[in-house]
Amino acid sequence: MDEEQPKIAEMTFEEALRALEGVVRRLESGEVPLDESIDLYERGEALRKACQARLDTAQARIEKIVQGADGKPAGTVPFDGDGAA
Repeated sequence: MDEEQPKIAEMTFEEALRALEGVVRRLESGEVPLDESIDLYERGEALRKACQARLDTAQARIEKIVQGADGKPAGTVPFDGDGAA
């Protein structure tokens, strides 16, 4: 199975996410034999970890601009992802 699939480390985030969605669709179909389901699950978990690592890296790089009372940037704070200022 791995011979015909691209290596996860070489995939872009978007490619890995699409591959993960494909794995989920196949598993949810219920039409995959047990042994293949196990292989798909393992690949899906590896894809999920790769996507999460890339998201964590991106989140660490993003900073939110905090505006002062005069509307000018007063500094930055780490992006927290919850939408709260």
